[in-house]
Amino acid sequence: MIKQNFLVWFFSIFLVIVSCDQSSSFSITNIKQLSFEGDNGEAYFNHDNSKLIFQSKRGDTECDKLYLIDINGESLIPFSLTDGAFTCAYYSLNDAYIFFSSTMQDGSECPEVYQHPNPRKYIWPLRNYEIFRWDGSEAVQLTDYRGYNAEATIHPTEEKIIFTSLRDGDIDLYEMDYNGENLKRITTEFGYDGGAFYSPDGNDIVWRAWYPKTDEEKEQWSTNLTNMYIDAVPLDIYIAKRDGSDRKRLTSNGATNWAPSWHPDGEHIVFSSNMDDWREDYNAFGSNFELYIINIHTSKLTRLTNNDTFDSFPVISEQGQIVFSSNRNAKNPRQTNIFIGKIDMFID
Repeated sequence: MIKQNFLVWFFSIFLVIVSCDQSSSFSITNIKQLSFEGDNGEAYFNHDNSKLIFQSKRGDTECDKLYLIDINGESLIPFSLTDGAFTCAYYSLNDAYIFFSSTMQDGSECPEVYQHPNPRKYIWPLRNYEIFRWDGSEAVQLTDYRGYNAEATIHPTEEKIIFTSLRDGDIDLYEMDYNGENLKRITTEFGYDGGAFYSPDGNDIVWRAWYPKTDEEKEQWSTNLTNMYIDAVPLDIYIAKRDGSDRKRLTSNGATNWAPSWHPDGEHIVFSSNMDDWREDYNAFGSNFELYIINIHTSKLTRLTNNDTFDSFPVISEQGQIVFSSNRNAKNPRQTNIFIGKIDMFID
């Protein structure tokens, strides 16, 4: 009996070691462009991965509106609501609702945003977004804290939303129910936390963050908060338990690593970064963002795209479809379009 138990233990350990030694490689194939007009971004799948919802500034509009499209690029439909600016739309479980952020509560016009004195400086203005829930006929406002409430994504099995908010004077992550109740603050450290996604099993989260350490960095971040914008600061990818505990930093390269989301296997994170675009002439990282995927256990990093322009906002469906935003094939240098492809995984 002792010998039998020892053999069971031995082979169990052996299988674990073999499993850990297996290394995966990834590539993107069958890339297809889905949008061709305007400036487009942040496309997300519906429940059965047959449709996408995304934001776009096109025609004579001065701010982003929402659009729906089939994953084959057909049946482009404008969203029913158009007052104000829109961002960060996401389908609920079983497509019962669409969550989105908008300034529609402030009126029909596009809101004014902070203009930095240096026109060459890149900043990301923070509009007065609130989060809404749309059931096809009625929009229900879920947040009511002037400043910034956006970047809502859903839990895979529970009627929960994780989102980013400025409600407590800093930009942090929060969780709430589909009706806006049972609010929980997830992050508390001074600095920027945003763009969170639940893991496929719902137990963990991934997000992007920057935590200023020096007095100069803290003053910079305080200025950002006062003027309602975010500088092009170094960002890193973090994972943690759903409540924010057991935080782990996945990147530390001085670049801007952002737009993370989970691979369906729950073992890898896909994200965007300019880590390979160091500019000696500027003594800084440049604007060529590529897509990467990283193993959360081994930190093995694979570059997925190779071009000379912007690729970001990657998300992967359960069927292995990857949708992302890119400046490739642009009609002008700043045009961004929606692309879809297939992400292939190989065991080395």
